[in-house]
Amino acid sequence: MDVEVPAAELERRMEAVARSLGRDMKMPGFRKGKVPPQVIAQRLGRETVLDETIRQTLGRWYMEAIDAGSLHPVGDPDLSLDDPPAAGEPLTFSFEIGVRPTAQLGTYKGLEVARREPGAEDEAISAQIDELRERMSKLETVEEAATEGDFVVMDYTGRLGDEPFEGGTGADQLIELGSGRLIPGFEEQLTGASAGDERVVELTFPEDYQAEHLAGQDATFDVTVKEIRRRVLPELDDAFANEAAGLETVDELREDVAGRIREMDAERAEAEFREACLDAAVAHATIEVPDALVEARARELLDRMLHQLEHQGINRDMYFQISGRSEEDLLEESREDAAQTLRREAVLAAIVEAEQIAPSDGDVLDALQASAARDNSTPEKLRAELEKAGRLDDLRDDLAQRAALDLLVEHATAVPAEPAADEPAAEDAGDAGDEPSA
Repeated sequence: MDVEVPAAELERRMEAVARSLGRDMKMPGFRKGKVPPQVIAQRLGRETVLDETIRQTLGRWYMEAIDAGSLHPVGDPDLSLDDPPAAGEPLTFSFEIGVRPTAQLGTYKGLEVARREPGAEDEAISAQIDELRERMSKLETVEEAATEGDFVVMDYTGRLGDEPFEGGTGADQLIELGSGRLIPGFEEQLTGASAGDERVVELTFPEDYQAEHLAGQDATFDVTVKEIRRRVLPELDDAFANEAAGLETVDELREDVAGRIREMDAERAEAEFREACLDAAVAHATIEVPDALVEARARELLDRMLHQLEHQGINRDMYFQISGRSEEDLLEESREDAAQTLRREAVLAAIVEAEQIAPSDGDVLDALQASAARDNSTPEKLRAELEKAGRLDDLRDDLAQRAALDLLVEHATAVPAEPAADEPAAEDAGDAGDEPSA
């Protein structure tokens, strides 16, 4: 796409940038912050102001060009900026970017799509009850030697050679053997210890230890074991059911847990069915997805995942080190997901066009209700903010695609899902009280 920014628009932006650059400028005859933009541009040089204007505003002009062309970009643009214009001339630039592929629709109404029944397996029920018992467990002092999973109460003093080191002393510290939270080798050397024992723990700090003065150093810890505690789970009986959930019996507890599992699984089954409806429509459509688009979308998916991990305190390098995979490996692994994502978007866009789906203002305001309540605002105010930020069309597009997916699901015919390969088909599925097979 070739883009031309009119000279008048460019000059308006340059004036605003010059005013910003001159906010703290002092010049004879003018009050601070009141120097005219023309004078600032003269002092700094037109080229300096133009460069700063382009740096600040090019992204906005690019997005305006995307919106004006009704483009749905995939990946990052390859942008080329022409020579800086002289005064009174427009700014021109061009960019090349991948866009959402187009789909030639096949059959998309009345498709037969497998749908599984939600369930609650005995194993899942027992696992949740075991987690509940773990949360309600207590630590009790035992006179036996410590084994993995036990908790040790200890005092310790660490030394590098004969000298104690900063942060190497602790009293009444509680550690769980086998948790892996201490320096490698520490917990293992306390296995078999009993209350009153004194042990010498020898180890080497890891090379990447956070305290640099200890990294790679050999250390000795004098440990006094004061107490051994063991996790004791509550008995799985009616009293536990009453204390944990206010229910009368263990059977009632199991049914309560089963109900919650079935409820969550019903949501998963519905999401799987909706996705399967879309994939069935994709299978009937004709869509060309170039490799360059797949690569661009795969990189978008990877960058999005890494960005989410950064919010959890895991940076890119750390993730690659933990996962043992390179960026190239992850991009290759995500190629098929990226390609299918593009196919789905293309089909939904084609259905929106074929069915002339256009969200109304009421649909937009309804969609903003939850966000407005969270932000203590109003849907009308949020809508105005989105419009000002140029993001209202994105919301409309998203709502239109949701409506297209709703249409697919509404017109699909659900058929029972085949049982999993390791799950035998029920011989008499009609017996009273039998749970339907997932």
